[in-house]
Order: sequence, then C-alpha cells, then structure tokens
Amino acid sequence: MPIQQSFRRKIFYYFIAVFLLFTVAILLFQLQREKNYKTGQLENTLKNVTEVTHNFIEHYDLMKTGNFSKADTLKELIPQSNIRLTIIDKKGVVLYDSFVYDYKNMENHFERPEIQKALYSEEGANIRHSETTGKDFYYYARNYDEYFVRTAMLYNVEVENFLKAERMFIFFIIAIFLIIWLVINELTKRLSISITKLKDFAIKAGHNEAINEEEARFPDNELGEIGSQVVKIYNNLRIANQEIALEKERLSNHMNILNEGIGFFNPAREKMMVNSHFIQNVSMISDTSTISAENVFLIPEFEKVNAFLDENLKKETEFLDHELPQIEFTINKNERYFKIQCIVFADKSFEVLITDITRPEKRRLLKQQLTSNIAHELKTPLSSIKGYLETLMGNSKIDKEKQRYFIERASVQAERLNLLLNDISLLNNIEDAGELFEFKTINIKNIVSDVIENLENRLSAKNIKCKINIDNEVEVNGNDSLLSSVFQNLIENSINYAGENIKIEIKNYLEDKNYHYFSYTDSGIGIPEEHLHRIFERFYRIDSGRTRELGGTGLGLSIVRNAIQLHKGSISARNKPKGGIEFLFTLSKR
Repeated sequence: MPIQQSFRRKIFYYFIAVFLLFTVAILLFQLQREKNYKTGQLENTLKNVTEVTHNFIEHYDLMKTGNFSKADTLKELIPQSNIRLTIIDKKGVVLYDSFVYDYKNMENHFERPEIQKALYSEEGANIRHSETTGKDFYYYARNYDEYFVRTAMLYNVEVENFLKAERMFIFFIIAIFLIIWLVINELTKRLSISITKLKDFAIKAGHNEAINEEEARFPDNELGEIGSQVVKIYNNLRIANQEIALEKERLSNHMNILNEGIGFFNPAREKMMVNSHFIQNVSMISDTSTISAENVFLIPEFEKVNAFLDENLKKETEFLDHELPQIEFTINKNERYFKIQCIVFADKSFEVLITDITRPEKRRLLKQQLTSNIAHELKTPLSSIKGYLETLMGNSKIDKEKQRYFIERASVQAERLNLLLNDISLLNNIEDAGELFEFKTINIKNIVSDVIENLENRLSAKNIKCKINIDNEVEVNGNDSLLSSVFQNLIENSINYAGENIKIEIKNYLEDKNYHYFSYTDSGIGIPEEHLHRIFERFYRIDSGRTRELGGTGLGLSIVRNAIQLHKGSISARNKPKGGIEFLFTLSKR
C-alpha cells in the first residue's frame, strides 16, 4: 500500500536522521581525538630532535663560537632523514639549516607563523609551504633564551596518512545501523497496518465521507479494537449530524426567504445562526461593512438590547413559553428606520430581529407631509376664490368693471388650483402606477422642439433664446407625455425664476451602451447653494411668496426627477461658475 510505505519510509527517515546526527557527532569527536593523538606523537618526535639540538648547541657553545657548521653532525643522530633542522636567532636570522647549503643568505624568519607562536607561547607548530625549498613541511619551533630551534618533517603522503584517523569503526557503526533498521522495519510493518487504517479513516472523517465495511476492519490487537470503536462512534455521529444539518438547512432557507434580519445567540452572546439580512442591516446601522454578528452588541444603538439582556440573562428562574421576555423599539440612522425586537428563550438563548421599515415609515411621513402641504397649497387659491365670490354675492352694487376684475382673479386662482391638482395627480401616478405608462421609442429632439414651440409666447415675452444641440438620431425608450413634462417643467422653471434676456441650451453631450446623457443649462441667476440639494422635494420653494406670485405649484422639479427615475435615469443640479443653473440627467436607451 502506498500510504503504508510512506509511513514506514517516514519511520526510516526519522531513525536515520537521528542516527546520522549521533554518528556524525561521534565521528567528529573520534577524528579530532585521533588527530590530536597522532599530531602529538609527531610533535613529540620533533620535540625530541629540538631538545637534542639545544643540548648540542649548549655543549659546544655554538652561540659564542658561531661555528654552526658543526651542527651537520646532528644529521647522523636524527633517526629520520626527512627531518629538517633550523637554528634561528632572536632577530629571525637563520644561523643554520640542514636542508639548505647557503643558509646564511636565507631571508629573515622572524615572521614565520611557527616562530611567532613560539615567541609568545614557548613553542609553535604549523603546516605550510616552504618558499626556500619549494616543499611542504610540518614545522615545530621552540623558544630558548638566545635562539629558536625549529624542526620540520616533509609533509608528504606518508605524513598525511599518519595524521589521518582510523575509520574502520565507521563500517562497524553502519553494520549496526543496518541490523537495527531491519528490526525496526519489521516492527513498523506490523504497526503501520493499524495506523494506516486509522489515517485513512481520519482523512475520510475529515471530509465527512462514509466508511465501508472493509475500511472498518482493523487487525486483531489493542490498536485495532480502538479503531473499530472509533469508527462506530463516528458513524453514529455522522448520522446524527446529517439529521441536524438537514434541520438547520431548512431553518436557514426559511430565514433567508424572510425580509427581516434574524440572529440567534447563546447566553454568552455568541452567534449561533444569522441570515444575510441581519448582517446587512447591522452594517447599515453601524456605518461599517466589516462588522461581525457578535459585535452587534458593541454598537451604541443597541444599548437598550444590552440593558434588556443584562437584566434577563442573570435571572435564575426559567421563563414560561407565554411569558418570554421581549423588547421592541425603533432606530433612525442615516435617514433609514429599523425596528429592533429581542426575545429571550427559556434556555437563556435569545433572538434578535431587525426589520428595515424605512420604506413604509418614509411613506407614512411623506404622506403625512404631503397631506399637510396639499392642504396648505389648496387653502390659498380656495381662500382667494371664496373671497372674490363672497364679495360679489355680498355687494350687488359693484360696478361691472370691478365685477369682471374679481371674476378674472377668481378664474386665475381656479386655473392655479387645476394645475396643482393635475401636478399632484401626475406625480402620484408616476410613483404609484408607473407601470401603466406606455413606453415606446421616442425621438428626443422632436419632443424638445414641440415643448419650445408650445412655450414660444412665454419665451418671447422675456426675450429668452433656446438652443438645441441634440442629434436627430438620439432616441430613448420612454413615454412621450412624461418626457414632454420633463423638458416643459425645466424650461418653465427658467421662465419663472431665471430672469429675462437669458439663454437656454439643451444638449446631448455623451452616450454609452445603455444611456444618453443630457445637459440643460440657462444663463440666469442660478440657485443659492444652500437650496440646491432640496429643489427636487415636493412643494419646496426658495421664496414661497415670490413663487406663488409667479404661479408655480412647487411640484415641477419633483415631477422631473420622478419621471427621469421612471425612465431608469438620474438627475442632479449645480450652479455654473459664470452664473446660471445646469441640470445633468440620463435617459435609458432600452
């Protein structure tokens, strides 16, 4: 079996690694020991020659006579012919050398390594090449009172082999290693069967795979019995885990179908299970996209939940199903609204439910505001109409010219009321029944040209020039009535508020695969920066009194924005550096 061989190979590698480390340590120790021993023997021979030379010099008082040629007699006394003898004075001058005939002309030897060692340590040794003789020597020098005596032996193969340690015991160690390896190999062969089966089982268990009958059979020994019991326990746990996983998957699928964010936690406030909506809602509340489910309790907005849990998780009494503690409150964060609910169960685990109620809450607030605004906007023209009519009915003696004036004023207010109701109806239809509008291919230049033609008298009255920079081929998928309303409201906004003698330019400045990009600009007075971000709100007026005088309903730009959004586009506004306003918006091609 490959796995079994791998296991046995590893046992062998571990054994040989330990054994090699041990062997290398013994070898190095033994080699150094033998080398030191043989080096000592060699140095002892040279030391004896050095001592004999010293006695010879002292006996014949050669340092006084200077007759060092007598030292040739020592050649007969030296037992080996390859030993070189050199006498050097304290200044490094060579007084005698047995291997060099013209020794008096030899260079100064004071800096020779063995001489330097002997100078400070009484004796010194070194293996090096001789520049004088051109041969390699093993040098030994000794320091005497007035001179150095240096002996040397030719460092040839004979000396080199002499200094090499015996290595026969290495073969002995290898033989022992082979015997031990055979024994261990046989033992691991038996052991590896059970261990390999356990390893195969562990791998399959790690991948949550089923174990067949053949894989569950272990050798008849203690390790095999352990393996059999482990397999039985694993199979029972695997069945139980499969059942739990199935139930958990059902619960998880149910949680993910829900629009609410649901999280289950244990009494230590550690996550047990949460759905994606929970993480998403927590991220929006905490203003971060990297927050974990457990860290929800660190968010300041969840202080009420923490206080609620602190109070109820410490209680030792168990809760009845119909008396489970719960809390509910609303969080308003970044113009979004979330309903938070927390329920503590009988085992002190608990559930946190986060529901995004932004849309219904904003719809409620919007309807509340819209109702208030509509009532306010309707009140003015109705009051005017009522006042004029009451004046006419209460005073029959009013002259005809005055009567006509009151009737005309009442008619103007009635028309303003009609425009307001039409705008409210259009806006509600866009928001609540946008799918009822018929969409088809629309030529934008034709739409803009028709709107300008309809408003020609009003434009001329204020000497306003319009320039269209839109290609004839620019087409979008849209509703002609809504698109006409977009451009009409933009132009009427310039007519009413931008001033006289201005220029309007409408152009298609860019397109891509999905959108046409448009720019609407006028050279009027522009809009104060503090109002720019609110001009698309319903009934928002920069100057309400002036707006009413000019006949605006306060819904024009809101209709523009909602109509463009229904066409899958977006719109923004900004003041031009040289004066005037610029609207940038997109319309979908499809």
